[in-house]
Amino acid sequence: MGKSSRARVLPESKAKAVGTMIRVSPRKLNLVAQTIRGQKVEHALNSLTFSPKRIAKVVKKVLESAIANAENNHDLSVDDLVVSDASVGKNLVMKRFMARARGRGAGIMKPFSQITIVVEEKREEKVAEKPKNSSKNAKSAKTSKKPAAAKAQKEAA
Repeated sequence: MGKSSRARVLPESKAKAVGTMIRVSPRKLNLVAQTIRGQKVEHALNSLTFSPKRIAKVVKKVLESAIANAENNHDLSVDDLVVSDASVGKNLVMKRFMARARGRGAGIMKPFSQITIVVEEKREEKVAEKPKNSSKNAKSAKTSKKPAAAKAQKEAA
């Protein structure tokens, strides 16, 4: 008995994790999210580990959670995972005030934000490179211009 599970929204090759109530403005969080979009998971973890931004540690935790979801819940290969989407959104805003001169008050907004990281399994297939056409190179060599010094020698002779 109990509640039936909800239908899966993402395709089978994707997994996601959501980090909510992150105490930073969405604009600042998006700067960190931009650095990992489209990267392989291994490279994204390295860039977050050595990022000077304070919030990179929180984003790294969310990314690690997405990787764990992909591996344990959806049976995806960790080596083939790529960060397909890292979207940032607003959350609540704590409103405070600071006393100012002449009995006034100035508003202080302390924003929270959330991040959703979606990882996707993309297998890299090695494609055989086409051999370069040697006749094309020979043709371009014939039509190439000669240096000015060679022309001057030819005219002098």
